[in-house]
Amino acid sequence: MHGLNLCGKMVLFKPSASIQNKTFSFMWRTLASFMTTRAADASSELPVFQYATEKTSKTTRVYTWGHASYGALGNANFIKPKDGKKVLKNLYRPYRLEFAETHKVFDVACGYGFTVFAAFSSNSNHRAFGTGLNTDSQIGFHMVRKDHPLQQLAQPVPIHLPLESSSTKAVKVACGRAHSVILTDKEGIFTLGNNAFGQCGRVIVENEVYEGSTRVNKVSGIDGEVIDVVCGQDHTLFLTKEGRVYSCGWGADGQTGLGHYNSQGKPGVVKGDIEKERIIKLCTAVDCVLAVSDNGDLFGWGNSEYGQFSNVTDALQVNVPRHVPLSNIGKILDAAVGGTICAVLNDKGQVFVWGYGILGQGPQVAQLNSPTLLPEELFGRNEFNPEVKVTHIKCGLNQFAAITNQGDLYMWGKNRHACLGLGHKNDQYFPFRVSVPAQVLKISLGVDHTAVLCKAFS
Repeated sequence: MHGLNLCGKMVLFKPSASIQNKTFSFMWRTLASFMTTRAADASSELPVFQYATEKTSKTTRVYTWGHASYGALGNANFIKPKDGKKVLKNLYRPYRLEFAETHKVFDVACGYGFTVFAAFSSNSNHRAFGTGLNTDSQIGFHMVRKDHPLQQLAQPVPIHLPLESSSTKAVKVACGRAHSVILTDKEGIFTLGNNAFGQCGRVIVENEVYEGSTRVNKVSGIDGEVIDVVCGQDHTLFLTKEGRVYSCGWGADGQTGLGHYNSQGKPGVVKGDIEKERIIKLCTAVDCVLAVSDNGDLFGWGNSEYGQFSNVTDALQVNVPRHVPLSNIGKILDAAVGGTICAVLNDKGQVFVWGYGILGQGPQVAQLNSPTLLPEELFGRNEFNPEVKVTHIKCGLNQFAAITNQGDLYMWGKNRHACLGLGHKNDQYFPFRVSVPAQVLKISLGVDHTAVLCKAFS
């Protein structure tokens, strides 16, 4: 080794063996300490991966997206931003709603510019909540200044229901253009909002004023236990446990299925070809209705101006349920219908579409008179994932949605105000997966916004 003597000249000397060992030992401890410190610092910067097991509890989550200007997405910061930010008009991707972090949400429904939740919280006596447009008191009476009822809510607020028991819960909700329907587990059905056509299930009052109304109606006249409620634009359908269907509201296109084209406030029994059938599924979004029986048969009534029932009748309006033969498709498990578009799902998980609009067959196909299969590969099924299949389908006014057994969500159709949640504002001509970071259980489609109820690992 080299060193310097007292005169500053370089000299050569050889340390003893003991000195060499001590020097090496010191250098090794120093290096080991340095590497340990670096590893600890690096590990603190790395992402942590936590793998869920079967015993891991799952929490309910709600995601919303689409038109944000009216408050239907449930975040006040979107329409009343802080720190000088601009008002958010459209949300192009799913947003995790904070309301669902403090409430147990059982169901969610989108209306025209508003959203309603069936929810519960240990800190609240309320069982239903709403956000967004409230021009017709469709989410209840709310006022901060005398004689100035709120026509718009920026975030979910309680809907006051005249419940007799604190243990009663809301289990299902449905929304039309300007009315809401809330189904409870013990006290029946409550309706709010516009009743100009009898869609709230009560007598029509001429020139009734709905703005600032405190009226909440309890629906009567239905025999049997109601297990589901579905709304079109201005009509309402009720499904009983026995599989019978009741309806009320606007019937100009035959959508009530009551054998006439008049508006009706009192719920009536829908007969026709479903009279001796046990219906298990009802769907409507505008003025056309599809129903599925426990035998897997399809029935329809209402508007047929776009060929919805062209294989059954030439009539443009059908005021009683008609059987829609689909023998080449197999057993039907689910159905969906919008303003001009229709879809069915069979027991193999295959989706068939028809009608007029963006059907999922590409930009060159705008009309189909008979149900046509969408390739299963469009929903994620391939040789590496042969078990993937669609389990639920849904229609909005001009858009489709499908949920797979993996909890994935696919959407296509008109992308009004980014309601498809695909990160852009363009229409989607084929099914495309929406990036929802949770297992999707249910979806509700408004005219220009969307909400999904999910399960996620906590």
